[in-house]
Amino acid sequence: MQIQIEILTKKDCELCDDAKKIVERVLPDFPAILKMVDIESSADLFEIYKEKIPVVIINGKENFVYKVNETTLRKKLEKIIY
Repeated sequence: MQIQIEILTKKDCELCDDAKKIVERVLPDFPAILKMVDIESSADLFEIYKEKIPVVIINGKENFVYKVNETTLRKKLEKIIY
C-alpha cells in the first residue's frame, strides 16, 4: 500500500522546512511518497490555510498542524501499513 503524504507550505516558512525535514527522515522506512503543496498557488488553499501551516496530510486526512512529531508520525504510518 502506497501512503500519500502532503505538506501544505508557502515560501519563507521555517516551520514548513522543519516539518519537511522530519517527514523526509521518516520516509525511507515506509512505502510513502511526499508531495509539497504551495498554498500560494491556489486562492482557495490560501484562504483556508494562510496562517495555519504547515499542515501534514496523510492519505487525505490532516494529521499535523504547525509542528510534526517524528515519533507520532512513525506510529501513524505504522498503523496504516500494519
